[in-house]
Amino acid sequence: MHARLLPLLLVLLAGVLLALGFPLAASQAAAEQQRVVVDRIDDTARFAALAQFVASSPDEGERRAILQDELQRYHSLYGIEAGVFLRDGRALAVAPDGWNVPDSGQGADAFAEALAGRRSHDPAQVWPWQEGRIAVASPVIRDGDVAAVVLTDSPTGHLRSRILQGWLPIIAGEAAATLLAVGLALRLTGWVLRPVRTLDRAAHEIAVGRFKSRVAVSGGPPELRRLTRSFNEMADNVEDVLEQQRAFVADASHQLRNPLSALLLRIELLGLELPEGEEEFKSVQAEGNRLARVLDDLLDLALAEHASADLRVTDVAELAAERVEAWRPVADIRGCVLESAGPQAVTGWADPVALSSALDAVVDNAIKFTPEGERVTVSVSREGDSVTVEVADHGPGLTEEEMERIGDRFWRSNRHQNISGSGLGLSITRALLASGGAELAYAHNEPKGLRVLITVPRNPPTADDGDEGGRDGKAPGQVVSLIKRPR
Repeated sequence: MHARLLPLLLVLLAGVLLALGFPLAASQAAAEQQRVVVDRIDDTARFAALAQFVASSPDEGERRAILQDELQRYHSLYGIEAGVFLRDGRALAVAPDGWNVPDSGQGADAFAEALAGRRSHDPAQVWPWQEGRIAVASPVIRDGDVAAVVLTDSPTGHLRSRILQGWLPIIAGEAAATLLAVGLALRLTGWVLRPVRTLDRAAHEIAVGRFKSRVAVSGGPPELRRLTRSFNEMADNVEDVLEQQRAFVADASHQLRNPLSALLLRIELLGLELPEGEEEFKSVQAEGNRLARVLDDLLDLALAEHASADLRVTDVAELAAERVEAWRPVADIRGCVLESAGPQAVTGWADPVALSSALDAVVDNAIKFTPEGERVTVSVSREGDSVTVEVADHGPGLTEEEMERIGDRFWRSNRHQNISGSGLGLSITRALLASGGAELAYAHNEPKGLRVLITVPRNPPTADDGDEGGRDGKAPGQVVSLIKRPR
């Protein structure tokens, strides 16, 4: 949002500055040109007064010589072409010698207007990047009629230079105002977006399971402060609802355990009275045991989602190797090969008990779905600020549609319904890892099978992303092992 709001403010401020700067620059250029035009008008009026009695005076030759001398000195001093021309265009006196009335353009138009008894119109505006000249003409009136025309044709080099010099303070002022506007825009966007960034960070923390995250109601516009209060109220309600849900699942699972255990015991006793190998009895007993496992997993999930992490520096590679050795007998019984790979020692910041329980669940899953004679590989690698434990099997794998649902509670692939399980193991694993800032991901294994990736941060959590225990002021508790270990 900052990248979109800041350019918008800058564009608006630049538009305001340009809207003020362009008229000011145009006004300054027009004023400079007007001064030049007024000077040329005064000059042509003076020459017209000298030329008014040249033809009618007895000493015409002397007056014409004076007029020619004035024009020559004027041209030498200012570099302006000037002349007095009769109505038919013949020169009465000109400087430099040989200069005539232009056949077209601004000079011809000014001469024609002066012949009509009018002073020439103001020339078009000259800009610093334009080459051009300024022509001004005045009529010489004698006996109420136009007897001749005084025409001056000025270069614009000095005018354009003065216009540019007059623009420099305007440009400097615009640049300073732009820098000030950029600073104000940065402060304004920071003031507006700081609460938004804080809300975004808190919302992300709640999304990943840190339900104690809250936002301090301070700073920013009133609308965002109201949004902050509403967000905190929503987070309180979400936390209360989830806590009630967790407590209900835990209490229900715990309360159902005792009558279910008594029921399973009665089924066992009833089985003693039945013939050996009674299929109906075995089916009832299997369903009862399955129900018991589901209740145990529900209780484990409720505890995992509520438990705090005891984060510490952990040798992830050593922990992974230890779990591989613990599960190798189970793999041997099922006829698959369980092996480890990667460095011997790689440390990360994790809860060793929670990470161990998560590895147990993932390795158990991999062995469970790996056919006899195939391999399950547990490898550890380090990349940047994280350590990754990868458990890869060569089982049947999952389709793209199934990959989107893996990890959902109670979900199991239709192709694996004959394999024991409640569908809660990976959900419990994800809850265990999330409490310590670790992540769980899935990918296809080549040429077949599934890869489960457990990513653990190498650095301790900061104040912004620390565990919930540190955030609510309580000492972080230790996560108990919720996954059954191989015996």
